[in-house]
Amino acid sequence: MFLDNLREEDFGVLRGSLESGRQSPQSFSGMLILGIFLQALMFFLVYVVLGYDSNYPYQNSILFIHLTITILIIIMSAIFSVPTVYKKMEKFQYFVSIVVSQNLFGVYSYLITLFTLGHSNASTRSLLFATLITFTLGCLIFIMTFVRFYRLLKQGEYRKGSKKDKNRMYFEKKSLVPYAVVGGLGIFYLIQFISKNLRSIEFDSIFMGTLGLIIFFTMLFVLPEQLVILYCKKRFKSFNFNKEGNIYPMGSGEKVG
Repeated sequence: MFLDNLREEDFGVLRGSLESGRQSPQSFSGMLILGIFLQALMFFLVYVVLGYDSNYPYQNSILFIHLTITILIIIMSAIFSVPTVYKKMEKFQYFVSIVVSQNLFGVYSYLITLFTLGHSNASTRSLLFATLITFTLGCLIFIMTFVRFYRLLKQGEYRKGSKKDKNRMYFEKKSLVPYAVVGGLGIFYLIQFISKNLRSIEFDSIFMGTLGLIIFFTMLFVLPEQLVILYCKKRFKSFNFNKEGNIYPMGSGEKVG
């Protein structure tokens, strides 16, 4: 893998959320349990409340597929919230947490946008084209973010104590401009689509559709970092926790069983 040529210290800053306890196995256990109820609630709100009178195409097929996936996610969430399980399979627990967060905030938010578009008088072809445009822009944000993230890792900007690490907020603000442009294009297109296809422009529809798309893009923006941390958990012992719940120190070696 292209990350294999990087050393442990190149990922040092990414341990911050682990060291603070925010992304410890114990914290994820509570979040996974909460996620079970939140996903059930979101499923009801998106498919029953919002999707009830939406004309978005293939809605029943989407509901069946997503319901099946969501049930599997809920089952996995329940399993990996149990201490005896996540202590033995910490890396897989982190993977489940990624799936939960992306489904809860990314997938559902995108569906809110799509089903909101389905409340318009647009044709099936127009709705599918709008889906293609927004999804393509989302993929572009993900690819751009991953490439940028890898470049920053190679430049040593995620090493602890580096000058750029201490001034990270300044550099991050400058480097986010291209992503804001791509996301802005998606939002502009969405508002234009709603304005053209609603008989009367409804502020609620514009707000819900735009907010859903913003959250969807944001989740795709953070996904590369989530995946890299998962990679580090698989490769470095220092990204994992011992049986007492303490994170292993830097330099503990590679390949945790």
